[in-house]
Amino acid sequence: MTPRSWLYVPGHREDRIGKAIGTTADAVVIDLEDAVPVGAKARALENALDALRTAPPDRAIWLRLNAIGSDWLEQEIAALGSAVCAPAGVRLPKADSPEEVAATADRLGCPVHAIVESAAGLLAAPQIARCHPRVTGIALGEADLAADMRTEPEGLTWARGWIVTAARAAGLSSPVQSVWTAVDDSAGLAETSRAGRAQGFFGRSVIHPNQIDIVNAAYTPSAAEQDRAQRIVDNATASLAAGESAVLDENGRFIDPAVVANARVVLDRARATAARGVKA
Repeated sequence: MTPRSWLYVPGHREDRIGKAIGTTADAVVIDLEDAVPVGAKARALENALDALRTAPPDRAIWLRLNAIGSDWLEQEIAALGSAVCAPAGVRLPKADSPEEVAATADRLGCPVHAIVESAAGLLAAPQIARCHPRVTGIALGEADLAADMRTEPEGLTWARGWIVTAARAAGLSSPVQSVWTAVDDSAGLAETSRAGRAQGFFGRSVIHPNQIDIVNAAYTPSAAEQDRAQRIVDNATASLAAGESAVLDENGRFIDPAVVANARVVLDRARATAARGVKA
């Protein structure tokens, strides 16, 4: 099941890791990179390994590793290679080069999400998305990307469309939307999450437990959306069973196959949400 909410927690804060695992976030991402001071990197890695060993087996725990080329990443790869329990996946920051991402993915035994945070990475996004079978996702790190591009986050609309295109063209899942840093602005989080879903993202990184339910709601098909999707699929099924080549809705309007396919995606996501025990 594709997570809707990805809760980040600093790896050196052992007290927060346990609390994060106990939240309603669909996935927990233990951050070993930017949120961790240099002097706490070793402790963060040990805390992450402890969490992987002790968390419930059905709890999706991801790790955000350190950047390619860093000594910390080398230590993390070595530790994961001998770990008793593997993470659900890792998020690999500073993904600039498809060759470097592929070489790193080749040394890991779990899914990899490449995080694009520079103009070079953005330009190479289509190649990064196809560079290795373990690369199952690609996304933007918008704060770093905006700084490198010398723009503001609101100027990255085209980059969001580009990353969605790169992911889907490579057959990857829809990208995870970047964080909303204004923790007290719930309305802004809800609005931009709904916009992200409309742009082709699915799920969002969050940095505070108060953001989880808002993101989960934005990325859960509403009852009205589910009802409409079900009617489209039912009409298509009935038309095909009757030997008709054209699919019409209840108002007699033509529905092309792409609309039917998208309706099935809505229903699949709704079923996945129901399987988590969450009311849509």
